[in-house]
Amino acid sequence: MKHIILSADGERKVYLVPDKVADNLESYCMEFCDWLYTSPSAKKYRINKGVCYTEEDFIDYLNQYIFPEQPSKFIKSLGWIEFDSPLPEPYKDCPQFNF
Repeated sequence: MKHIILSADGERKVYLVPDKVADNLESYCMEFCDWLYTSPSAKKYRINKGVCYTEEDFIDYLNQYIFPEQPSKFIKSLGWIEFDSPLPEPYKDCPQFNF
């Protein structure tokens, strides 16, 4: 399990996820975005012609559909950090994604 940083145009949050997710974070996030529009299981996120979700919904998706045997979990909020600002230690080298 590895740390990642997620946000949805807000606070940056640290999560512990399976290594495979951390090592391929952008791919898993993009697969989640496709799932939101195509899966019958994601119907609750669809509003009019768009979707409404947060990084927490991505973690729920991982836990329920992708890695139920290795549940991801929230670790801590880092608060609002500008995207061109460095992350604090020990998270400065963690993979990150903003939805």
